[in-house]
Amino acid sequence: AKSVLVQILNVVAFCHIQGVVHRDLKPENFLFTSKDENSQLKTIDFGLSDFVKPDERLNDIVGSAYYVAPEVLHRCYSTEADVWSIEAMDFVKRLLSKDPRRRMTAAQALGHPWIRNYNDIKMPLDVLIFRLIKAYIRSSSLRKAALKALSKTLTVDELFYLKGQFSLLEPDRNGCITLDNIRMALTREATDAMKETRVQEILVSLSALQYRRMDFHEFCAAAVSVHQLEALDRWEQHARSAYEIFEKDGNRAIVIDELASELGLSPSVPLHVVLQDWIRHTDGKLSFLGFVKLLHGMSSRSLSKMR
Repeated sequence: AKSVLVQILNVVAFCHIQGVVHRDLKPENFLFTSKDENSQLKTIDFGLSDFVKPDERLNDIVGSAYYVAPEVLHRCYSTEADVWSIEAMDFVKRLLSKDPRRRMTAAQALGHPWIRNYNDIKMPLDVLIFRLIKAYIRSSSLRKAALKALSKTLTVDELFYLKGQFSLLEPDRNGCITLDNIRMALTREATDAMKETRVQEILVSLSALQYRRMDFHEFCAAAVSVHQLEALDRWEQHARSAYEIFEKDGNRAIVIDELASELGLSPSVPLHVVLQDWIRHTDGKLSFLGFVKLLHGMSSRSLSKMR
């Protein structure tokens, strides 16, 4: 079973780094090349497949009943929809999360403890890290401090994936990466047809990295998925431990107006109504609730839903 699953995940990970979403993954669309016991698996029927940009969401309902991801039916999906279609307890649970933000990617699945030691599996480059890095470099200094605190709570298993992704970017002698490292890694992974489009789109979105370096510790803060950690049973422990670290290293007194500026909120948002629980009344510092919300990168739109 692991042999088959590894082949499926490798195909899906390869498609996703090229910007292709299959949209109809099911047993009938995987065929063995021969009747030999060790025959290679082939993926067929790309008739419903489509190209998707890094931050694009698709909205047409396609796929087969019983295999289609929930978000497809809600007309808002991307490459995560393919992972729903792929079928250990924790492994399956993390593949079948209804929230696509909490669902493992194909590359992450290949690094899962249940499967990663099978026949020296090589972890592929994951397009998710580029989305997360993009969000990180555009974040406020306060949110970056919160993410750095969270990254210090990661377990050995959780760091395995991040170490693998960082290694694929081939850091320099000082253990740092730049935009050039990302460019070279993407060029190695991309097909000829995708090098001038897909690669360029990702590089443009990460242009802020052009004049700076990122070491492994900052990479972990940038590439950690808060939503995926939140799906774990140990999320509360992660969050509490991270808040304790943040209290020592990054928390400070902050007024609501400054916090609103950090979050990029518009003047139309009733700040004192929305953000009053984010700040401790005793010392004016960020509360635990505010810390957790900050980790998620709350926007004006998401805050308006809380009112």
